Amino acid sequence: MAKHEVTPEQLAKLDEIFAKARAAEKQIENYTQEQVDRMVRCVAWAAGNPKTFQEICWMGVDEAGAGDRNGRYGKRHKILGVLRDALRQKSVGAIETIPEKGITRYGKPAGVITSLIPMTNPELTPIVTAIYALKARDVVVFSPHPRTVKTTNKVVQIMRDALASIGENPDFLQCVSEVNMELVAETMKRCDLIMATGGPAMTKAAHSSGKPAYCSGAGNATMIYDETAIPAEAARNTRISKTSDFGSGCSADGNIIISDAIYDETVKALIAEGGYLATDEERALLKKAMWDEEGHRIVATVAVSPQELCRKAGFEIPADRKFVMVNSEGIGKEFKFSGEKLTTLLTIYKYEGEFENALKMMDEIYKVGGRGHSCGIYSFDEEHIQRLALRAPVTRVMVRQPQSKANAGSAENGMPMTSSMGCGTWGGNQVSENIALKHYMNSTWVARPIMKDQPSEDVLFGEFFDGAVTREQGEVIKF
Repeated sequence: MAKHEVTPEQLAKLDEIFAKARAAEKQIENYTQEQVDRMVRCVAWAAGNPKTFQEICWMGVDEAGAGDRNGRYGKRHKILGVLRDALRQKSVGAIETIPEKGITRYGKPAGVITSLIPMTNPELTPIVTAIYALKARDVVVFSPHPRTVKTTNKVVQIMRDALASIGENPDFLQCVSEVNMELVAETMKRCDLIMATGGPAMTKAAHSSGKPAYCSGAGNATMIYDETAIPAEAARNTRISKTSDFGSGCSADGNIIISDAIYDETVKALIAEGGYLATDEERALLKKAMWDEEGHRIVATVAVSPQELCRKAGFEIPADRKFVMVNSEGIGKEFKFSGEKLTTLLTIYKYEGEFENALKMMDEIYKVGGRGHSCGIYSFDEEHIQRLALRAPVTRVMVRQPQSKANAGSAENGMPMTSSMGCGTWGGNQVSENIALKHYMNSTWVARPIMKDQPSEDVLFGEFFDGAVTREQGEVIKF
């Protein structure tokens, strides 16, 4: 984004937005659990009902010029999951009690949130953020991506209208209408907490704002198929993950490491699921179409259909192909296909013999990019699953599941539902978990006296304890 000077008029508009937000904050902080739960249901249905969500999904894809209309709508399950998780939890008053420790925890609002919205989810992320924020009695100012300003403003207006329809203050949710990096920086300065869902530049800006920030990290999802995997099942799940919204999400399968024992059968299964295996010559053409001479990802081939991707590369593929596969040319910064692709293309690797060889490949791939985000495994060998979990520098390991449909939460796993995924210090984030309700709240801890819980020193220090070592005689202070 080019550098822009923030005008006095723009600053005045931000001041007006945040004045409304601060007034709304004083109102919502005293709401009951019943009041916030009603608002959450109201805005979730208004923006997330099938008809409206389809309309705004299609608007988002068309405005950005990236993604797949039907695939984008497929993310609606996250709204249902986030609503499920939010409604099952308390956020007002005493939200947790631990009797044996004499602890009671009370939920409190975080305050005014600035929510930075990605181009790839301009309709979903505002709905998810609104559900969790209203549940926590927060107020949100949304800051859209420059390429999807209209879509994000549209979905926020739908939710504002929904609040007004039940007599609530629409200023609990607001959206800025102008966006550039300088305005985003000004927006972040005025809030109490930042929710930044997006790429490394957004994460860096949020962490440089001087305000607390929850961010997401870059992806480069890598899947291991060991010798116990069922090729047809694994290939089907990879197709589901890779083709969702034309591979726009950072969770989409990017690299597949396949055991030599099932390699040929697996490649056939991937082709049967709609994969197109590019030749070495076609791989070279794809590389030119996806990265410029300085190694930057070319936006025109991000989140496009496999036919469009190959057409831009200079060759045609059959209309029934759903994704493109390239054989590995190596792993490292100089081998672009071992990094994040963000489109309908994945890289396949073969490992020979021992599972350790798959782990070594995985190690090298995450040195290229994607540390902290997610990986997965198709295996029925529990030892292999545990070894990957112990070794992988990621927050999430999905076992026999389509990565992009599972790691942000699913009705078929126990991951907290979200559209924002913390990637730990590996990914430059402060948390290594899915960003969910608890991250939208402050807590007040109340501690009551309990029976003394202090083991003796010989127990605590173990073999290093020496009872003959004492302090020099001095004034004894009794507690």
